[in-house]
Amino acid sequence: MPSDRHRETPRITPYLVSPSKPAGCVMVCPGGGYGGRAPHEGEPIALWLNSIGVSAFVLDYRVAPYRNPCELMDAQRAIRYARCHAREFNIDAKHIGILGFSAGGHLASSAGTHYDGGRPDAADPVERASCRPDAMILCYAVITFGEFGHSGSMVNLLGPDPPQDMRVLFSNEKQVTADTPPTFLWHTEDDAGVPVENSLLFALALRRHKVSFELHVYKTGRHGLGLAPGDSHVGAWTQACGEWLRKLGFMN
Repeated sequence: MPSDRHRETPRITPYLVSPSKPAGCVMVCPGGGYGGRAPHEGEPIALWLNSIGVSAFVLDYRVAPYRNPCELMDAQRAIRYARCHAREFNIDAKHIGILGFSAGGHLASSAGTHYDGGRPDAADPVERASCRPDAMILCYAVITFGEFGHSGSMVNLLGPDPPQDMRVLFSNEKQVTADTPPTFLWHTEDDAGVPVENSLLFALALRRHKVSFELHVYKTGRHGLGLAPGDSHVGAWTQACGEWLRKLGFMN
């Protein structure tokens, strides 16, 4: 059983804008190798989204010693909850995206490739809502548990030496279909923590299935940059992403 320190209840913290009509929103998943959640990839991202007219929720999903399927269940429940309570939050139920950094990007890409349309007969109205995100934003994301995978994230999520079928199931580039949501990806070419091949593999899979995507690979920059303050080149990802969200109809 998890220790008291790890007896966590997943939660979402809302950061809402007040538009004249319902706005799009984005669920934010901080990174941390499935062993923690980086603060600079949580609230600052939500506040940036607010600054461009998009509501946000920061998701405190469970991390190690909790393992699969806890993390994905937390993300799916968060999306369902936001969609079910869209009127209360003044958000557009048809424009609910998910954004993640590093292992949080793996969780976001899992939510965008492992989803269902809800259970119409569920007693809980939240469970009747779809958990499919309408867009994904993947920031130096862990995608694969294959050749270019991040072993620490894999072990924290699936346990030591997970079976091959589970590695494949959560190598999310292998789970892309024509119904996968449109995706914005960015990475740095020299990322020493999570190889850029993770984003390239996912983009290639999206291309193969004719799913709309936008990919930005920056020449230099360390892993874990978040908003990339002090780096005007990499930090431009927010401007590009904001324009991408606008074109998808997330802003009024």
